Amino acid sequence: MKQLKLKIITPERLVLEEMVEQVSLPTTLGEITVLPDHIPLITGLASGDIVALVGGEYVPMAVVGGFVEIKQDHEGNTVVAILADFAEHIGEISEEAIEKAKIRAEDIRKQMENKEIVDYEHFATELERSLTRVKIADKWRTKKYRK
Repeated sequence: MKQLKLKIITPERLVLEEMVEQVSLPTTLGEITVLPDHIPLITGLASGDIVALVGGEYVPMAVVGGFVEIKQDHEGNTVVAILADFAEHIGEISEEAIEKAKIRAEDIRKQMENKEIVDYEHFATELERSLTRVKIADKWRTKKYRK
């Protein structure tokens, strides 16, 4: 069975590099699923979850912002390169991290109410990251996935 190469990279680290059967991801134009031999594409990445299928198991990741490039390498394999502002495997998000993210989101909301703060964009980004972690962790809490 044909596979595609999935690479998820953030400014801090290489999150995942693996051969997968398919990957679903949130783009700025809607969710797409990429299979081997997908047409070349470059598009913006939205906040949500990236879900790869590897050996019949789901590998979910929380992601916030960035870009995705789908292309063929020189050997004819489909490559999905995701350059994300933030990404982490659902298994890395502990209950403690979820509680901290909820508290952080509430703190950021309160700080954003102060109109004198000039770094609004930074707070908005932090808020989106915290809320995405909570939302995606809750979504996958009762589902089976590869740890």
